[in-house]
Amino acid sequence: MPALAAAARPAAAAEAVAEAAAADPTLPDVVDQVALARLYGEPLFRLPADLYIPPDALEVFLEAFEGPLDLLLYLIRRQNFNILDIPLADVTRQYLEYVEQIRRRNLELAAEYLLMAAMLIEIKSRMLLPPKKAAEGTEAADPRAELVRRLLEYEQMKQAAGRLDALPLLGRDFLRAQVAVEQSQQPRLPDVDPAELRAAWLDILRRSRLVQHHRITREQLSVREHMSLVLKRLQGQRFVEFQDMFDPARGLGVLVVTFLALLELARENLLELTQAEAFAPIYVRLAYVPS
Repeated sequence: MPALAAAARPAAAAEAVAEAAAADPTLPDVVDQVALARLYGEPLFRLPADLYIPPDALEVFLEAFEGPLDLLLYLIRRQNFNILDIPLADVTRQYLEYVEQIRRRNLELAAEYLLMAAMLIEIKSRMLLPPKKAAEGTEAADPRAELVRRLLEYEQMKQAAGRLDALPLLGRDFLRAQVAVEQSQQPRLPDVDPAELRAAWLDILRRSRLVQHHRITREQLSVREHMSLVLKRLQGQRFVEFQDMFDPARGLGVLVVTFLALLELARENLLELTQAEAFAPIYVRLAYVPS
C-alpha cells in the first residue's frame, strides 16, 4: 500500500500541472513547486517513457531473518511455544507460508529455507510413525531432539551477539585519539595526588615497624665467684632455706649462676641439701664445721 501511494502521488501531481496549464494559458512552462524531480538541475514534470523501474525496487520487508534457524526460532518465540515440545504441525505450516513468499521473489535465497522445511516435514513424519524399540529402562529417542539442540545453541549465540553489540563502540571498534602538545622545552613532571602521598607515607611506616633492633650484651658472671659467695653466706649459720639463697632482684643470669654454684658445691661435697620429709622445705647447710 505505501508503494502504490508513492507511485500515485507523482501521477496526481502531473495531472494537476496539466489542468492548471489548460485553465490558465499564462502559467509558465516551468513551475518548480510541483516538479516531480530534478534532473541535472532541471525540473522534471513527467516520467520519461523509457524509464525502467525494477519490480523489487519498491518492495518493503518489515522483518528480515538471518537464516532458517532464525526464522524458526522467531515463529516459536512469537507464539510462546515450549522449545522442548514444539508443535511441528503449526510451526511447519507458518514456516512454509513464509518460504513461499521468499520463493516468489528470490529462488536462490529460498533454497536454504526449503532445506529446513524438508527437515521439518521429515521430523513430523517420523513422529507419526511408531517409535523404534529402545533398550529396557530407556526412553525412545525424540525425533525433535536434534532440532531442539540446534535451536538452543543458536539462541545462545544470538543473545551473546546481542550483548556484544550493546557494548560501547568506543574501545571496541575504535579508540579515541589523544595528542599531547608540549608548550615548553622544560620536562613536565607528573602531578602528585594527596592520596598517593598518604599511601607512600603509610608504606614507609609499615616497613619501619619491620625493622627492629635487639642488642645483646654479655654479662661477665663466674660460677667460681658465686661458689665463694655461697660459702660465705652459709658460714656461721646452721641451716639456710633453699629459696633464701637466691636474690631475684639481681636478674635471671645471677639466679642461674647461683644455682650452678650450689650444684657444683654439692658435687664437691662442700654443702648438703636436706629435707625432713616429702614436700617439706629444702635446707642448705655446710658439709663441714669450720674450726
